[in-house]
Amino acid sequence: MMIAGIGCRRGTSAETVMAVLDEALAAFGRAGERPARLATGTLKANEAGLLEAAERLGVQLSVLSEAEMDAVSDRTLTISPHSVGHAGISSFCEAAALAAGGPSARLVGPRHVSQGVTCAIAIVGETIEDAA
Repeated sequence: MMIAGIGCRRGTSAETVMAVLDEALAAFGRAGERPARLATGTLKANEAGLLEAAERLGVQLSVLSEAEMDAVSDRTLTISPHSVGHAGISSFCEAAALAAGGPSARLVGPRHVSQGVTCAIAIVGETIEDAA
C-alpha cells in the first residue's frame, strides 16, 4: 500500500496538490500510480484543495494528530525549519505519511517540494527496492 503525506500553503488548489503528487510519484519511479490514501495533519484538515484532491482521487484523507505525527518524527528523512516552526514536527508531510501507514511504513525518499506543496510517499507491505 502506498500513502501520500501532504502539506500545503493555505488556499492551495486541488489541481496544484494533484500536480505535485504526480511530480513526486514520477520522481520515485511510480508515475501513473495512485496512493491508497492521502494523509495530513490537523493543521491542514480543512484545506479545501486537499479535501477536493482526495475526493477526485477517490481516496480517504487520513488526518493525524500532532501527537501521532510527533511519535514518528524520528523516522523522517528531512528536518524542515519551516515545519518545525509552524507545526513542531521535523517534516509535516513525511510524518503524516509514516503515521498513517503505521509502524511498518517506510518513506521511499525525502519529501518532494513544489508550488507550495510538500509531498512524501510512504509504502507499507513492500520493500523500498520493490517500490523503486
